[in-house]
Amino acid sequence: MSKTTIKKLLQSMSKEDIIEMVIEMYDARKEAKEFLEYYASPNENGKLEAYKKIVRAEFYPEGHREPKTRFTVCRKAIADFKKLKPSADALSELMLSYMEYAIKFTYDFGDMWEQYYDSVEGNFKKTAQFIAKNNLWEKYDKRLLQCVEWASGCGYGFADIIADTYEEAKLLNV
Repeated sequence: MSKTTIKKLLQSMSKEDIIEMVIEMYDARKEAKEFLEYYASPNENGKLEAYKKIVRAEFYPEGHREPKTRFTVCRKAIADFKKLKPSADALSELMLSYMEYAIKFTYDFGDMWEQYYDSVEGNFKKTAQFIAKNNLWEKYDKRLLQCVEWASGCGYGFADIIADTYEEAKLLNV
């Protein structure tokens, strides 16, 4: 169904019918509930912290649980946060936090597998470019450089790719 079809449907419905449908959607779907609650009472910092906690737990879980380093969980957290339409600054914060945890993890625990590095390299590029394109480089530059530093001791060309990505994105900011 297209947005045009939905728009026509909503225009044909009474206010009471629309309210009833929204309440049903709220009860039926976790994503709809989260969106509507955020829409009604936006707390960007609270949501940002909740999503950062999800990402952090993949690399540095609380308690004695083993890290799972599931990139799919991290990407989903970012995608879900993005659906709430946060500011570019808040989205940058979450994206960069993800990269900090992932790169610091390899710094703390040693070399990882090729797919790990490939995923981090691609996501670091997206993060650095997003920050540059949204004119937030000055705010996040030190943290991006810290990621470059943490990567410097890693093998398989990872350090070079992270450093090159940083420099390329920095040029976008100029």
